[in-house]
Amino acid sequence: MKQIFLAVMVGASLGLSPLSLADERPPEGAKPISELAKMIEEQGYSPITEISFDRGQLEVEAYKGTNKRELKVDPRSGKILSDRRDD
Repeated sequence: MKQIFLAVMVGASLGLSPLSLADERPPEGAKPISELAKMIEEQGYSPITEISFDRGQLEVEAYKGTNKRELKVDPRSGKILSDRRDD
């Protein structure tokens, strides 16, 4: 959660809106990013290092233990659609 806040603050200091930090706008009906991040963290992924939208899916880079993971998440439900190692 702290990383998201930091990304938003850095973007704001550069004159960017939070949405300009992402590749595209969230789809209609998407949960707020803060809620999605909390859901992901509750499943053991922390810290979250990057969040972006791509083709209607949330892409998240986070750690689970010492392993860096790349997640694809449904932004409407928060369900993790894929979890793979991020090299």
